[in-house]
Amino acid sequence: MLDPQSELEFFNQDNMEEISQLATLEMSREAIARKKSLAVVPEKAYYPDSVYVMAANIFQGIQIEKSPDRVIIKYGNEPLPCWFQSEDESFQRLSYELAFSTLKYQDILETILIDSYIFPSTKIPDQLSSLIIVMLYDFQDRKFQPRVLPDNEESISEVQEVESLLNSFKTKLAAALARCRIKHDALSIYQILPETVRRQEQRASTLPLYAWINTGKISPEEVYSSLRRKGYNKVKSVLHLDEKVFAVDQHCYDVLIFPSHLKKDLANIDLFKDYKLIFQDKSRSLAVHSVKALLNMDDDILMVNTGSWYTVAHMSILTNNNTSKIFVCGIQSPDKEPDVKKLFTKMGCQNIEILPETFIGLESKDHRLQNVKVILLLPRCSGLGVSNPVEFILNEHEDTSLLQDLSQGGPPKSKLQILVQQQYEQLTHAMKFTKVQAVVYCTCSVYTEENEAVVMKALECQTQGIKIQPYRLSPPVLPLCSLEEIQLSMDKFFRVEPSDVTNGCFLSILTRERDPSETVSVKDVLARAAAKGLLDGVDVGKSLKREKKRKKSKTTLAKAPAHDNSGIQMKITEFLSREGKLSTSVKTPLPPKTVSQVGTSSQVRKAGRPATNNTLVTTLMKTTCPPRPEERPTNLRRTRPEGRVIPLKSVEIALPPVMFPFSSPQGVRAQIPANNFYYRLVGAKQSSREDSINYLLVK
Repeated sequence: MLDPQSELEFFNQDNMEEISQLATLEMSREAIARKKSLAVVPEKAYYPDSVYVMAANIFQGIQIEKSPDRVIIKYGNEPLPCWFQSEDESFQRLSYELAFSTLKYQDILETILIDSYIFPSTKIPDQLSSLIIVMLYDFQDRKFQPRVLPDNEESISEVQEVESLLNSFKTKLAAALARCRIKHDALSIYQILPETVRRQEQRASTLPLYAWINTGKISPEEVYSSLRRKGYNKVKSVLHLDEKVFAVDQHCYDVLIFPSHLKKDLANIDLFKDYKLIFQDKSRSLAVHSVKALLNMDDDILMVNTGSWYTVAHMSILTNNNTSKIFVCGIQSPDKEPDVKKLFTKMGCQNIEILPETFIGLESKDHRLQNVKVILLLPRCSGLGVSNPVEFILNEHEDTSLLQDLSQGGPPKSKLQILVQQQYEQLTHAMKFTKVQAVVYCTCSVYTEENEAVVMKALECQTQGIKIQPYRLSPPVLPLCSLEEIQLSMDKFFRVEPSDVTNGCFLSILTRERDPSETVSVKDVLARAAAKGLLDGVDVGKSLKREKKRKKSKTTLAKAPAHDNSGIQMKITEFLSREGKLSTSVKTPLPPKTVSQVGTSSQVRKAGRPATNNTLVTTLMKTTCPPRPEERPTNLRRTRPEGRVIPLKSVEIALPPVMFPFSSPQGVRAQIPANNFYYRLVGAKQSSREDSINYLLVK
């Protein structure tokens, strides 16, 4: 083997030009992203000394430890002294991104340091090793060009020392980098990374930004107008990455999507400063909307492992019109509780209560939780569906060990087994709460072991109580699911695969089987209808108050004006008919196969055949809705001449479910049925929903 001086002379001859070209290859995620994206990305700024120090301390905590017989570079146990404390989000993001990039290339960078004789020839303190490897990554990413800082930038002595060392080994570092590339037959060190890590980097380069609207402070229409005044245009998709555009998410009506390169511009506008728009991953919005669709008017919610307090705030904003209370399990730092409550106040959240206990430490008999009907469980998971882990960690306050796992393409098998066991224990504990009627389980993992397997095992092992109904899988309840998504979710799981436009997400909804003897109040029916978007523009609370006043003054059933409420009544009728399909106590004739509009269950249903038993229909009508004394019963059956076919005329009869001729709430509740039935009579030429006769029969 050549000595260092001979080797240097060799490279200074004919091969020096090739090494120079190799050293200038694009070797970082940012460079690859620029080639794959149409976005206008500004030129990368040089890191200040403080970012190097913070990134080195982050890397020291997450670096991959090697077996003792392979250790050459030791990183020490003490972090570098950090005399500054910055809460600036951009500063933290730069530090985490630099540490994560270094972590992905740790093996390659260590090889370069050893091959260039920086280690172990120089006497460098162990505590500076993490700073050296972090600055080396940035050095090669800058194509070994010197760093130029503004005159007013404060320097740190440790950073200046390491920078002088790297500059003195510049040629040897370039030669070592070239040999590493040739050894792996790669155009750049980027291509040496595992395929899963490369795919994650490519998705991260185009991943858009998601932000939900704080409807407690501002309406969606006002947000759209404000964005337009600032030069943003509303489009159907955000594929125009070089423009100032935004789009509305297809699943969550209050979530907007922006191109990723607009993050800095958006963060400086008042909508985000005043907490009217909040950046957050879409998976969290999917989870809270799923909970909302399951709620009745007075139901409480228990949220477990929420991570970001923005998730709790989003749930609170969605339930502002209800009398629900949101309980949150535990807070990692009790001294931060005043800051958390101050944040909730700024965002307009008033129905949140923080519990000091851990979730496993809570008992189903806890007097505070007797009205909790839905549990939202967001367990810690591998997070392999996350494309941009730095953003996810900063927004969701996740553990930095997520960076270590994702830098290697996933967690080790031993850690995955620990996560799966924790997820199973939390899910089974949630199913022990006897008053709870539904559990929403959501992860950001793509592993079956953490998703379907955990849910199915929990269902198989659930305790079959005598007085409580067992849990079962329910289809997605997102009101805006497309027909294709409904067909893909026939196994009753909702999945979003990681892609260029979204992180991965898994969602499962467990509901108790409905008790045949259970009655449903009018306000609960309206609350569910409103949660699914069927009563747009209608204030449920005010409607119920007006109805109570009307009952006191009138003892007979008033006729609802068709011109004012026909659209609303049709939505209520459709909603109640879908609710009635859950009941199996009365069997009705099955209609021909069609797919109903997405509603409460987001599943493919069979529509009814033309009802031929008019006697049954008339009997049920008499039983459920008796005619008024001054009116005669309407004969629904009309005789027709022999041998002549008369097509049915399109008529729609909507019976308002919220108006009953009783004087007391107890009387109303006693007469409300446990089951609703939906009949459709189809004429000879049915072409649309308006061509059917809908009967809402309540006995």
